Amino acid sequence: MKKFLGEYGMVLVLFALFVLFSLLTLNRESATGTAAASRLSKEMLATMSSKAEVFVVGAVRKPSEDFARLVAADLGKNEKVNVTQVIGMPRELRQAWDTAEAEGNTPSALVVSGDVLKWTILSALQGESPDLEIIYPTERMVSDFLKRGNLLAIVDRIVVIAVIAIGMTLVILTGGIDLSVGSLVALSAVIATLAIKVMGGLEAGGGAVWAGFLIATLACGAIGAIAGFLVARFEVAPFITTLAVMLIARGAAFMMTGGFSIYQVPDSITWLGRGATFGIPNTVLVLVVFYVAGHIFMRHTRWGRYIYAVGGNEEASRMSGVPVKRILIFVYLVCGLCAGFGGCIQASQLATGAPNLGVMFELSVIAAVVVGGSSLSGGSGRVMGTLIGAFIISVIQNGMNLLGFDSYLQQVVLGAVILFAVLLDKARQKRTSSVKH
Repeated sequence: MKKFLGEYGMVLVLFALFVLFSLLTLNRESATGTAAASRLSKEMLATMSSKAEVFVVGAVRKPSEDFARLVAADLGKNEKVNVTQVIGMPRELRQAWDTAEAEGNTPSALVVSGDVLKWTILSALQGESPDLEIIYPTERMVSDFLKRGNLLAIVDRIVVIAVIAIGMTLVILTGGIDLSVGSLVALSAVIATLAIKVMGGLEAGGGAVWAGFLIATLACGAIGAIAGFLVARFEVAPFITTLAVMLIARGAAFMMTGGFSIYQVPDSITWLGRGATFGIPNTVLVLVVFYVAGHIFMRHTRWGRYIYAVGGNEEASRMSGVPVKRILIFVYLVCGLCAGFGGCIQASQLATGAPNLGVMFELSVIAAVVVGGSSLSGGSGRVMGTLIGAFIISVIQNGMNLLGFDSYLQQVVLGAVILFAVLLDKARQKRTSSVKH
């Protein structure tokens, strides 16, 4: 049982959070869509014995607008009904009502849905016309959390963090840390968009976009390798080394742009961050490919085992023939590449490169790795655990947003979650140590 909880405990936590927020965000909602509109129209026509004046009401740019248009179109095909479609705000409904009343065509029924049901004017109109019937589709219990758009928003929110977290996992597994990833995101976005601007700007083709992404990713990988070289060769503390790189990268991003964002990019730049393939968002495909590759590398390759060995005991690894320095350079190189590609994804999502992107990303990335079960002391953790950790953080943030928690309280909750994960890691280490002795 202990082994099962150790392996799948965070998956159970994620599942529990899904269930919790699904229940807490349950709301009554009117059925919408073509099928619901058709069903409501048929029910109305079946009960009408004479010609009726009907207002079909929808709020502008709300789900009720589309529903109102569908119902009005269905009812308008029948001679029994004289349909007036009202799309707008309560004042538009009042104006249409007064006009109809002045012409002697006071409506006998109002067809409404969703947000329109909350309008106080409905009660006022029923007070003026006691025989007025308010007709609305059947209500059902719907979880705002489980809506497709919200679930996609959760994935979209974590994709950059999750991609960078793969590299951070490797670094933390060796007992190191990389504080420069947020600044590298900004630098990558700036380099990519500047390169695209040089290669054609708004008229640049898809090849130029991918060339810009490649240049930016490789540049950040090179910076990561340099940081790794300083850590491995000169034994500079990873915290200090990457803190310096963080400042240099952020400053370079501002110097390259003069502090301004770069917008001169083609529409095709958004394919990676906003596009879809076979109906699946490209960001989801990126996560799947990256994490499957990361899992295979760490579990089934020699260098993956070396990374665990270095984090477990660097000196023993060196004496066993493990190329410790090359491993350290490699993990910082990979972390730089991941941060660089994450910057490209963000540039694609926003269709711009800005020097202020990625602020505080390093904390979110480290939090995802720690919550996912990796030990900050190195030697213990899993790539897939990091993905679960990223989802846990994103789900908590999303759920709190849906429940109306203010941003300050959200910070307190997330801080408590991270602290709990660290304490859990310490307890696990003590238990492991006591078992060995």
